[in-house]
Amino acid sequence: MSIFTAELIGTALLILLGEGVVANVLLKKTNGNNSGWIVITTAWALAVYTGVVVAGPVSGAHLNPAVTVAFWASGDIPTNHVLSYLSAQFIGAGIGALLVYLIYKDHFSITDDAGAKQAVFCTSPSIRNLPINLISEVVGTFVLIFAIFNFANPTIEASGSPIGMGSLGALPVALIVWVIGLSLGGTTGYAINPARDLAPRVIHALLPIKNKAGFNISYAWVPVIGPILGALIATCLYLYIK
Repeated sequence: MSIFTAELIGTALLILLGEGVVANVLLKKTNGNNSGWIVITTAWALAVYTGVVVAGPVSGAHLNPAVTVAFWASGDIPTNHVLSYLSAQFIGAGIGALLVYLIYKDHFSITDDAGAKQAVFCTSPSIRNLPINLISEVVGTFVLIFAIFNFANPTIEASGSPIGMGSLGALPVALIVWVIGLSLGGTTGYAINPARDLAPRVIHALLPIKNKAGFNISYAWVPVIGPILGALIATCLYLYIK
């Protein structure tokens, strides 16, 4: 696989399994209906595990524009690779979201709650307070990126080899994402990944889902800008103290 293909497939699997659990918990008449936040955070962590296992050997398994920006800012991936990573991540996230809709289409049809249906695809704040919501996404992503940097000093093992979450092994990264969700995810749903939120949000807007919520453009920038800011802050601190 190429970097593009690995990131596309890995991100698609991440979103398929991550948003799939949200659908299972929130939509009507699913076997997992109302099974709760622990189920959601656990499955999202295992979704990360799956994506990293698949993409890690080829691309380093960024699966997240914030991770790509962090490793680009630290000088660990070349600028000419960034577009391949980002485009694959956004396309893969859209594919994963579309598959979730197809699998749960009947359950979307019988679910009346527009917010629950949108929550399958993207995040929203529990209490809308944009400055605090932004801080939540910045801090959550900071924890992710800073932990990745400090878990294993990222180095290129072979000439031209990409650096990313795959270099750490899948399980540690999954545990980091799990604890972020359990501890910090209660405010905004811990997007901590622009592709994870924006691409499925667009898919939701395009799909023929009856009685669905709007795009919510006044909030949609938060889970995009927040993770990028958090990644850059984590990178700057890591480079300063290393």
